[in-house]
Amino acid sequence: MSIAPTPGPTLLGVDVIMVATFLAAVATFAVLVAIYAATTVKDPMAKRVKALNERREQLKAGIVASTSKRRRNITNKNEMADKVRGFLGSLKMLQDEQVEKAQKRLMQAGIRSKDLAFVVIFARLVLPLVFGTIIILGVYALDWFPHWSALKRYGLVAATLLLSYKAPDLWLKNKVTKRTHAIRKGLPDALDLLVICAEAGLTVDAAFNRVARELGKAYPELGDEFALTSIELGFLTDRRSAFENLANRIDLEAVRGVVTTMIQTEKYGTPLASALRVLAAEFRNERMMRAEEKAARLPAIMTVPLILFILPTLFIVILGPAACSISDNLLNR
Repeated sequence: MSIAPTPGPTLLGVDVIMVATFLAAVATFAVLVAIYAATTVKDPMAKRVKALNERREQLKAGIVASTSKRRRNITNKNEMADKVRGFLGSLKMLQDEQVEKAQKRLMQAGIRSKDLAFVVIFARLVLPLVFGTIIILGVYALDWFPHWSALKRYGLVAATLLLSYKAPDLWLKNKVTKRTHAIRKGLPDALDLLVICAEAGLTVDAAFNRVARELGKAYPELGDEFALTSIELGFLTDRRSAFENLANRIDLEAVRGVVTTMIQTEKYGTPLASALRVLAAEFRNERMMRAEEKAARLPAIMTVPLILFILPTLFIVILGPAACSISDNLLNR
C-alpha cells in the first residue's frame, strides 16, 4: 500500500518549497557566474597594444613599401570575407553606400577590420532564411503550437523573420552605444589633460599619445582612440584626415566639436589650450546636467518596482501574522 506524499506548505496557493528551490538554483547560478567573471578577468591593454601596433605597421607599409608590395598588401585579405563578398556580388546585393555604412558602424563599435562589413551584410541575408525556415516548419509542418490561433502563428513567424533580419544591426547598435557612453564619460578628463599638455609645450601628436597613456586604464576605449589618432598624426601626410578619422570612429557630437577645434587650430594657428579649456568646461557641465536629469527621473522609475516587489513583501510581513491568527481563531470555532 503506497502512501501519498505529504503536500508541502503553500502561501497564496504557491508551493513554498518549490519557490525556495528555484530561488536557490538562481542564486547558485549567479554565484558561479560571479566566480567565473572574477577568475577570467583579462587585461585589455594587451589587445589594445596589439591593434595599435598593427595599425602603425599598416601606415608604415603604406608609406615606405614599394608599389608591388602595396598591391600584395591590398590583395592579401581575409579569405572568408573574400568568399562572402564574392557570393554577395554574384547575387548583386552589394551597394557601395551600404558597405560604407556597415564599415563606419564597425569602426564606431571598435572593430577595426573593414572586411567584417561583408559578413554583417551576409548575416542579414542568411539569418532570416535559417530561422525563418525553422520556425515555419515547426509552426505549420510540425504543429509546435496546436492551441494557437492562425493570427498568433503568423505573428510568431513575422516577429522571427523581423528580429533575425535586424539582429546584426541591433548587435552593432548595442556595441556602438556602450562604447560611445564609455567615451563620453572620459572626454572631459581627456580634454583637461590635453590642456595641460598643450600648456606644457607638447605637440599635438605627443599630447594625444600622453593622454592615451594616462587614461588607458580608466577609459580604455578613449585611450585606444587617442593613441590611434596619435599614430595617424605621425604617419599621414594630411593631418586633417587624422582628425576626421577620429570623428568618424566615434559617434559623438562632442568629439566632432573637439575635432573641429583641432582642425581650426592647425589651420589658423589659434591658441589650442584656451579653446580646449572652454570645451572641457562645457562637457563637464553637460555631464553634471545628465547626472541631475537621471537623479530627477529616479523617483518615477522606482515607483513600479516599489509597487510590484517592496509593498507586497511589506504587507505579507506586517499582515501575515494577523491573518494567520484570525484564520486559526475562525477554524477553532
